[in-house]
Amino acid sequence: MRQKCCERCELVIGLGCSCPPDDSTPKARPLASPRQEWRTFPADTILISPRRYAHLPGACAHLTEEVVTAPRWGWIPAPPAGLWDRLSSSCPATATEGNTDRQAIRRCEECEATLG
Repeated sequence: MRQKCCERCELVIGLGCSCPPDDSTPKARPLASPRQEWRTFPADTILISPRRYAHLPGACAHLTEEVVTAPRWGWIPAPPAGLWDRLSSSCPATATEGNTDRQAIRRCEECEATLG
């Protein structure tokens, strides 16, 4: 039996996915909870999921470093200034490493909330 993955975070529902079931925006982490530092990717790297979401390393609770691997994921290790803010369907971000066919057209809402 194939396990169902969440469309937002791409983790298995019930086994890692912590997204709200009603498709509402995930609650931002309390200010006391700092970003988790990752070893593989610098904090400013834009991670691009198979579902075309852009994430930031350690900025959301539903994504772990072990999940972000090629060929499923792509990433931009040194994104141009302002790329995160411009990211949209009309201004997609294209991966420069990992799976370079990946393009992000939207930002993870939890990552965005963590940035403030």
